[in-house]
Amino acid sequence: MSLVVTDLAKHYGEVPVFANVSLSVAEGEFVAIVGESGVGKSTLLNCLAGLDQWDSGSVVLDELDLGRLNDDQLARLRREKIGFVFQAFHVLPHLDVAQNVALPLMLLGRRDDARVQAMLDAVGLSGLGARLPQQLSGGQLQRVAIARALVHGPKLLLADEPTGNLDPSTAAKVMDALIEQARQQHASLVLVTHSQAAATRADRVLRLAADGLFDPD
Repeated sequence: MSLVVTDLAKHYGEVPVFANVSLSVAEGEFVAIVGESGVGKSTLLNCLAGLDQWDSGSVVLDELDLGRLNDDQLARLRREKIGFVFQAFHVLPHLDVAQNVALPLMLLGRRDDARVQAMLDAVGLSGLGARLPQQLSGGQLQRVAIARALVHGPKLLLADEPTGNLDPSTAAKVMDALIEQARQQHASLVLVTHSQAAATRADRVLRLAADGLFDPD
């Protein structure tokens, strides 16, 4: 899998968010993106997934130009090749842990209980599949989100402040699980974070500013 972003620019009405953003991510590479609050880091992740439209430039994933795909094609691409991990977990409270993890497979018309269990084991949630989300800690909920993001074998993993609500010790353990599983699946990982501890674990760190992506130094 390759991700290539070229001269991406985004506005909200007349208000510019960012411009001249170019990025190339190789298969299995871990890139962290840092920057001031409000500079558009989450918006950039949404553009990489084809969730937000942009004003100029291009996003190409696996040689597919996302700007040329229709809504149905983009939805299919996300279901098959992209996984998401967010700060707010976004687990469904009426489904148990195993059912939450299985959701991406269900959207693809697949049922694989063994795969779901393997992912729960991999992120340290063995034996918790039948629990409801409200019975878990914040760190456990984020592990559910990681398992769900990776259960369908995505090529690209997008993580938006995945440790932002966690204490430092729990955050480190969650990052361990996220990185280990991404590495094992050879998934490319793009992480948006304010955490210096999380960013330093990346293969590369880039700083987003209004006029592009830059080395932080």
